[in-house]
Amino acid sequence: MQEQIIDKQKIDYLKVGFKAGLEIHQQLDSHKLFCNCPSVLRSDTPDLEFHRRLHAVAGESGKVDVAASYEAGLDKEFVYQFYKDNDCLVDIDEEPPKKINDEALGIAIQIALVLNCKVNSISQIMRKTVLDGSNTSGFQRTVLIGYDGFVETSLGKVGVSHVFLEEDSARPVSRDEKKVVYKLDRLGIPLVEIATNADIKNAEHAKETALKIGEILRTCKVKRGIGTIRQDINISIKNSSRVELKGFQDPKIMIKTVDNEILRQLELVKGGKRTPSEVRNVLADGTSEFMRPMPGASRMYPETDLPLLKISRDIINEVKKNKPKAKAEIEEELKEEGLNQEFIKLLLESGKVEAYKELLNIIKNPGLIVKTLLIFPKEIASKNKMELKKVEQLLDDRIPDVLNLVKSGKILESQVKDIFESIVKGGSYEDLISNTKNVGGDNVEEQIMKLIKAKPGLSANAYMGLVMKELRGKVDGKTAMELIGKYL
Repeated sequence: MQEQIIDKQKIDYLKVGFKAGLEIHQQLDSHKLFCNCPSVLRSDTPDLEFHRRLHAVAGESGKVDVAASYEAGLDKEFVYQFYKDNDCLVDIDEEPPKKINDEALGIAIQIALVLNCKVNSISQIMRKTVLDGSNTSGFQRTVLIGYDGFVETSLGKVGVSHVFLEEDSARPVSRDEKKVVYKLDRLGIPLVEIATNADIKNAEHAKETALKIGEILRTCKVKRGIGTIRQDINISIKNSSRVELKGFQDPKIMIKTVDNEILRQLELVKGGKRTPSEVRNVLADGTSEFMRPMPGASRMYPETDLPLLKISRDIINEVKKNKPKAKAEIEEELKEEGLNQEFIKLLLESGKVEAYKELLNIIKNPGLIVKTLLIFPKEIASKNKMELKKVEQLLDDRIPDVLNLVKSGKILESQVKDIFESIVKGGSYEDLISNTKNVGGDNVEEQIMKLIKAKPGLSANAYMGLVMKELRGKVDGKTAMELIGKYL
C-alpha cells in the first residue's frame, strides 16, 4: 500500500465524527502468572520443539467467534520452542494452571488504583479464544481487576474503562503462509491490559494519552525495554465501523498512523462503502494492512480450572500503603537531593530510582550514584564493544562494595570507573582493590601543604591547578579543594 499524504489541517476531527480509544498492554516485573517459571527471554538454543494445530471452540454464548473461525480456516501448523528452565507443563497446556501470582496481582491492583479505577472485589477468570498460535491452549487467560477510572490530559479526562490482568502470548520467531514458529519463554508473563473510553479527541491527543499512561505505568513494578509495552488503538468515523490498529508503538508515527486511518476510512465512505470491522497491522510508514476480522464476545468463556478471584479490602489497603509517587513528586525529591535536571531525566527514564535510593543510603553523593548506575556502564560497554546488559550484570553485585570504599576513603571517586572497567574485563575484585588502596599514600595532604608553602600568595584556584597537575589520579577535586582551604 502506498503511503498516504497527510495534511492534518484538512482533517476536521469533529466533523468526520472521529472516535478513538486506546488499549495498552504492559508486562509486569514478576514470574509467570499461573506457574512459578521465570519471566526471562532467551536467545540460546531451545531444549525441545513440538508441533500443534489449533481448532476453534464455542464461547460462552454458544457461538464460535468470527475471528477464531477465520484463524482456524487458515489451517496453519504451529511449532513451539521449549526451555526447561523457563517453561513447564502449564505453558504447554498439559497441566492445570497454578494459583494466580500474588505479586502480579498486587502490581495490577496498584496500576488500577493509580489510574483512579474502582477495584473489582470478585471476578471470574476467563478464557479468551486466540487461534493465531500465540497460545498453546488456543486461549488466553484474563481477569478484570479495575474499572471506571481516568487519566488527566491537556484536553481533559480520558476515561479508563477497564484494567485486566492476563498472560502474555508466545513470542514469534518466524512465519510463512503455512507455519509459525514460537518461543514459549514469553508465554505466561503477567500483563496488564488497559482499555480507555472513546474519549480521544484527535491524533495528537492519542499520542499524548498513550505517553501519559506509559509514564504512569513506569512508576509501578513493570518490565522495561523493547516489547514490554504494546499499544493498540480503536478508530471509527461517521458511517464507518470500528477498526483496531495493532502495533501502534512508535511515538514518531502515532499521529501519522491515526490520520492515515481516518483518510482510509473516509475514502471508503465516500465510495459508498462501509469500513469493515477488522483488526489491522500498522506498518513502518504509518499505513496498515488487514490481519483478521474484529473479534467479539463469542470468544470468551469461563476458566474452569481456577476459582473465582476475590480481592478483599485488606488486600487493597495493603497495596495502597505502597502506592507509587507521582512523577512530579519524585522529580522534586531528586532536585532537593542535589541532582541536576539532566541526571533527573536519565534516572526517571531508566526506571532505576529505587536502586538510586538504596545506594544513597551508602553514600550521600547523588551525582556519583547516577554516574555509577547509568553513565559508567554505558561508557564501558561502548568502549569495549559489549552489550550494556552484560556490563550491568557484571557490575551489579559490586556497586555497593565500591561505593562503600569511596565512603571510607580507601579509594577515590575518580578511580570508580577504572575499577568497574577492570571488573568487566575479568580482573579480580580483591586484587584491584588491593592495588588501588590509598593511592598516593597517606602523604597527599603533606604534598599539598608543601606545594602551598613553595608558592605562597596564589589563589585557591591556582593552587588547585598545581595540585591536580602534580597529584593527578591520586586525589579527587573535592578533597583537594578542602585540603587547600585548610592551609590558606
